[in-house]
Amino acid sequence: MTAKRVAKTGKPPSEQVNHSENGELVILTGMSGSGKLSALKAFEDLGYYSVDNLPLELIPRFADLVRQSVEIERAALVVDVREGMRLERFPAILKQVRKVLPTRVVYLEASEDSLVRRFSETRRPHPMGRDETVVHGIRAERKRLDPVRNVADIVLDTTKFNVHELRAHVIAQFERAAGDRELIISVSSFGFKNGVPADADLVFDVRFLPNPHFVPEFRKLTGRHAKVAKYIRQFPQTLEFLEKATEMLKFLLPHYIEEGKSYLTVAFGCTGGQHRSVFIAEEMKKRLEAEGYRVKTAHRDMPR
Repeated sequence: MTAKRVAKTGKPPSEQVNHSENGELVILTGMSGSGKLSALKAFEDLGYYSVDNLPLELIPRFADLVRQSVEIERAALVVDVREGMRLERFPAILKQVRKVLPTRVVYLEASEDSLVRRFSETRRPHPMGRDETVVHGIRAERKRLDPVRNVADIVLDTTKFNVHELRAHVIAQFERAAGDRELIISVSSFGFKNGVPADADLVFDVRFLPNPHFVPEFRKLTGRHAKVAKYIRQFPQTLEFLEKATEMLKFLLPHYIEEGKSYLTVAFGCTGGQHRSVFIAEEMKKRLEAEGYRVKTAHRDMPR
């Protein structure tokens, strides 16, 4: 695999990206079969507002909306040969867009043999013409896309990429700083008597902890109550479990992020889902938030 950053020298100030602007736009373009939609999905998982095949004439308006939006910080869109002869206008439109929003153009390409093989595997006709051979379509498309490739900031050859490798490369190149975690973690509690949650990615059984249910004054309370929390916390095995479970998650979570997981459910179960699992879930939320992760809690079987 090869990725080439194209030097941008001698540009007039009006055409240079002003990174002090609010928002960011990535325009994905390139050859059919090069992986543009897979790359767009990776950008979406990174938190980019993603649009496929936005008409060229609407890109300046879209860029202005992103710049003004309080909800959309970053956006990615695909522009490709489906635009036809209008692609000749792409450099001028890009120049206009860069006046209002920091914009990068990522051009994906692959070898002719690789593209032919991919079209053969999918059994899809080339968009440049159903009546022509795939090879003819590929060559015609390269020529049509020349004006776009010439203004690209990044040219990415995906010949040796599979889908997963392309995704990993995009994420590695465009993910935010390590402290800005994109993974959303749901820490939940449940009672085993009602079954294990079907959506749980990781399940921890905390029924080994002393059960507050057998303390009469705690029976109607939950693990969120200060007295119940104090009771569960007093046992040495509680803190030892929290420490070891936290270390395990700190090891696992970066690997889940690397594999492209954007949502993870960690479930803690006790007998009824009212005391021990609720307390542990709330404690784990605090610990993971302290590590910089975005965490929310859900208590399936806790009394309302």
